[in-house]
Amino acid sequence: MNKASQDIGIKYYLSPPDVGGRERSYLLEAFDSNWIAPVGPFLTRFEQAVESYIGEGHAVAVSCGAAAIDLALRMSGIGPGDTVLCPSLTFVASAAPVVHCGATPVFLDSDFKSWNLDPDLLEEVLANLNAKNRLPKALIIVHLYGRTSDLTRICGICERYGVTLIEDAAESLGTTYEGRQTGCFGDFGIYSFNGNKIITTSGGGMLVCKTKKLAERARFLASQAKEKAPFYQHVELGHNYGLSNLLAAIGLAQVEGLDGKIEKRKRVFHQYQEQLSKLEGLKFIPALSGVSPNYWLSCITLDPAVFKRSPEEVKNFLMAQGIEARLLWKPMHMQPVFDAAERYGGSVSESLFATGLCLPSGSSLTEDDVTVICDALNQTLKVAN
Repeated sequence: MNKASQDIGIKYYLSPPDVGGRERSYLLEAFDSNWIAPVGPFLTRFEQAVESYIGEGHAVAVSCGAAAIDLALRMSGIGPGDTVLCPSLTFVASAAPVVHCGATPVFLDSDFKSWNLDPDLLEEVLANLNAKNRLPKALIIVHLYGRTSDLTRICGICERYGVTLIEDAAESLGTTYEGRQTGCFGDFGIYSFNGNKIITTSGGGMLVCKTKKLAERARFLASQAKEKAPFYQHVELGHNYGLSNLLAAIGLAQVEGLDGKIEKRKRVFHQYQEQLSKLEGLKFIPALSGVSPNYWLSCITLDPAVFKRSPEEVKNFLMAQGIEARLLWKPMHMQPVFDAAERYGGSVSESLFATGLCLPSGSSLTEDDVTVICDALNQTLKVAN
């Protein structure tokens, strides 16, 4: 939520925090213990809880998801002169760290089957770049809105060409592909705990590493790269990326309730399907076979041949009714900051951006709330067709 939403009297937010007594209890316990800084028992427990939930890897709590991506890029040896592939249909935080480390992002299109990175296009692009001796150093794959693309194929393609795979699972904690948690397939995985994510620490993120040694390296870089010495000594430069023990206390409580939040968002999505599926020209975000989504956001597309109102007009109507909605991510290759960037394809992500809308999806929504939202959506769409 934001100030603009508050000013117009929003009642149903897109994805608000869902916190309760356990979060309050843990936070007060952390506060009373005086472990306030980015170190303390709740930080360790939070990392261990995420490791236990995903079932593999070594977790390092950091200040935000973008910080985790930055660390993953740095530990992958990415720097000036390197190129990194990235989906175009994503939030800017997936691509900005590539630029910050001096490398160049190259954007790839999605497919309609998953709304995520097109593995056919990835294979074609890497074959062409390999023939020109221009292979990228890494691929950042994004699991959009809690869904994912064909990870078996993408992992195999990256392995064949020796491309480091970094999973931006900021939106997909709790999503599984063939029974395995997203964020665990790549060389590094990233989660976000921003205020609108399925679980939140207010602001924060997590880097998942394959080995304990890599996790220790990440913690070293995230705490200003302070050497083990009786004084402050620095052989290399790091960052102040640590997560507060206070925020980790909230995160621990949130992880403990994650499965319940997924089930509630799943119910919201299915209720939307039940009440809106009869509208010709309206389609829901798909999920590939083998994918069990976390249902972070319920998203739809509106066929412009059927509905005369654009998604932006529908969004504005809903906002006027106190219902927060949002357009899909504007593709990176359409962003002014990346207008000179190299890209492959783009028509799919452009189409989804032009026709897509995100609906309120929070785990605190009741069945009556969803019915109110569906009634408002039906009202504007029936007028619009």
